[in-house]
Amino acid sequence: MNHKEKAKTPTAKKILKWIAIVLLVLLIGLISIPFLFKDKIVQMVANTVNNNIHATVTFTATDLSLFRNFPLASLKVNNIAVINKEPFLGDTLFNAKELNLNLKITELFKSTNETLEIKSISAENGKVNIIFNKNSIGNYDIALKKETTPSSSTESSLSLNIQEYQLENMHFRYIDESSQMKMSLDSIYHTGKGNFAKDILDLDTETSAKLSFDIENVNYIKNVSVKLDAILGIDLKNLKYTFKENTGYINQLPLEFEGFIQLVEENHLYDIAFKTPTSSFKNLLALVPKQYSGNLASVTTEGNFDLNGTVKGRYSKTTIPKLNISFTSKNAMFKYADLPKAVQNINLNANIINKTGLAKDTYIAINNTSFRIDKDVFNASGNISNITENANINLKANGTINLANLSKVYPVKLENQLEGILKADVTTNFDMNSVDKGNYQNIKNKGNITVSNFKYKGEDVANEFLIDKTSVTFNTNTIKLEEFKAKTGASDLDIFGNLENFYGYLFKNQSLKGNFTLSSNNFKVDDFLAKTEEKTNTTDSKTLKIPAFLDVQLNAKATNVVYDNITLKNVVGNLRVKDETVNLQNVSSNIFDGKIDFNGKVSTKGNHSNFKMDLKLQELNIAESFSQLEMLKAIAPIAESLEGKINSTINVSGDLSEDMTPVLKSISGNLLGQLLNTKLKIANSKVLSTIGSKVDFLDVSKLNLNEASALFTFNNGEVSVKPFHINYKDIGIDINGKHGFDNTMNYDIVFNLPVKYLGPTVTNAIAKLTAKDANEIKTIPVNANLKGSFSNPNFTTNIKDATSNLMKTIIEKQKQNWVDKGKNKLLDLLGGSKDKAKDSTNTNETTKDKVKNVLGGLFGKKKKDTVKNDSLKKKNQ
Repeated sequence: MNHKEKAKTPTAKKILKWIAIVLLVLLIGLISIPFLFKDKIVQMVANTVNNNIHATVTFTATDLSLFRNFPLASLKVNNIAVINKEPFLGDTLFNAKELNLNLKITELFKSTNETLEIKSISAENGKVNIIFNKNSIGNYDIALKKETTPSSSTESSLSLNIQEYQLENMHFRYIDESSQMKMSLDSIYHTGKGNFAKDILDLDTETSAKLSFDIENVNYIKNVSVKLDAILGIDLKNLKYTFKENTGYINQLPLEFEGFIQLVEENHLYDIAFKTPTSSFKNLLALVPKQYSGNLASVTTEGNFDLNGTVKGRYSKTTIPKLNISFTSKNAMFKYADLPKAVQNINLNANIINKTGLAKDTYIAINNTSFRIDKDVFNASGNISNITENANINLKANGTINLANLSKVYPVKLENQLEGILKADVTTNFDMNSVDKGNYQNIKNKGNITVSNFKYKGEDVANEFLIDKTSVTFNTNTIKLEEFKAKTGASDLDIFGNLENFYGYLFKNQSLKGNFTLSSNNFKVDDFLAKTEEKTNTTDSKTLKIPAFLDVQLNAKATNVVYDNITLKNVVGNLRVKDETVNLQNVSSNIFDGKIDFNGKVSTKGNHSNFKMDLKLQELNIAESFSQLEMLKAIAPIAESLEGKINSTINVSGDLSEDMTPVLKSISGNLLGQLLNTKLKIANSKVLSTIGSKVDFLDVSKLNLNEASALFTFNNGEVSVKPFHINYKDIGIDINGKHGFDNTMNYDIVFNLPVKYLGPTVTNAIAKLTAKDANEIKTIPVNANLKGSFSNPNFTTNIKDATSNLMKTIIEKQKQNWVDKGKNKLLDLLGGSKDKAKDSTNTNETTKDKVKNVLGGLFGKKKKDTVKNDSLKKKNQ
């Protein structure tokens, strides 16, 4: 290496070193600049926004990065919201989970008073809410109105040099309160590319969304897929947007647009025409959402379908554009390759028209619609006018449809197979105001609809549902169910009556009202309980839900009703179905060789079904009723050992299980029962067997329970029995206590026991008493306690203690009797009986003196006798 080469080497190293240092500084700068300028940029954006809008802007966090979209700086704003002020105080005009702004790095070095030049914007997971109130004021008009002078600058404080913008998963909602119109675009994905720095530009857009449309709470379009790929010519000075190259789709139906939309002051000016690019009948099937239309590539079609229209005029506070939209098809047909039948002779001629520019003059005309499947032809026609103010509906339909053919001509995925023949010949004419106000006399109906040999099977019914025949007649203001004969499982139904408020139910989500007579030879409740799969296991359960829309009065009569394996015969009564509740009125039935009358209600409203009943049982067979009805068995388990009849009144309420049987732990109420001609079956009861084995004086089988009455009250799984009395021979028995639905018990029993049952020792002792004393202890109470459970009872008595205490009482009475006898003899010695002592009060000698004299004589006589005896002893000596 020569000298010169050696001299260059240190210089090259220095250059590389400085390049590395510069790159490092730049890298540190790129990393640090976001931290240095983030607050400044946020302040500049905030100033720009707050100086230009009449609204409140909030966000939770920001992030400035130089790497995300290098060489542009990227500002990400999280959870941004633009909240309206008066007159829409509190309404959210716009919110998004994430908003991204891209701008040149040089914009970071501007002062906070300068404006920013934004290159691109994107937003994700947000909502835009456009609202026009009843005064036709829009909430989107939030730009501050600024006074300008000839010398003032006309430049905006926010400079937009946007070349690209993007919206992902956005939701757009439009509400016009004055016309009660709602439109929403959900799941919006939209991109646009263009140079907004120019006054005239071409904007290349791609848009997809799902469209819904409502007027006066009536839904006309719901979640229809729409798509538009278009180049829009934009004139920013004149606010004019022109359709250039474009293709749009409604579901799978292609449309092409031409014309423009222009904002003129506060109005929108429309001049748009659209049409289908081809006239194939397949275009009509493409209107149906893809998930329902099947594979259109496999469809063979004949004939045409044309959709075209114009929208021309001014949209303002008082006007809408004039409309002329037509749907036409002549003698068309279609057939899916994998289905056996075709729909033929399809004719369609329908229009949506507005000739005046006034919304109320918009009308829909269905001039003729008809089709044929096999030999069955169906026709329909009609019109709907005055849509926005008081829609007037005039429809006519006649023809025949074999329901089984629907799935043979169209790939509709019916979970439940249908069969049956529908025949219709009806006309109807009504206005929505009459429906709203219930002025049914203004509704004009005429005709008849019949369905025969109808079969329906699905998860929402327990068994295949068969309708032999049903016929509905339409009169001026009523719909009459002439007949409805049906079968399902082992059950049959025959219903007729009048249906009210059908149109309120159909169009306004109101209750369906009616008054019907129902009769049945056999009605098995289990046949109407739908089987559903439990989430917690794989077993099937059954549930019954009373429809919320029903408001129906039923006069019912059934020969046999089977409920939970119990057969009720000759059932009659009234049922009112309303608010997911069945009210039972004056219902009676023969059951268990007796009769039952009841009133009450069953409700399936809310998460738990419940019931409340007042029942009157007349001469029911005790063994059958209390063994088959779990509720009665739980209230009075001892009844399983009884033979005979019972009269009872029961008031009970509680929850119902999914199979509509009472949940025992939830029930509460009371039962007052009286036994009739009752006999005991000792072998059926461990309780009675135990009592009989431990009480010598009681033959349980001979207990007299005839006409015995008892009151049971129950709550929280516990039954309390109020004190009641029964007799066994000359023994009175008093019983009270409680038991649980878990079979545990705690009862107190008192035997009013005649003493003769206590044995000869006691009876001999009593015989020595005076008649008065003996009569006072003819019976004694013997206390007993019954605990444990009905299957394992524990019975104890205090008969030994009671006998012992009785003997003590007898001995005490005997002692007292002996004392009384001694007292009487002493009184006799003192001067006679008490009566004679009383008589002595009539003499001049006082009782006190007489006692002294008697005692003196007694004591003197004793002394004299003693002296005499001593003299005799001496003489003998």
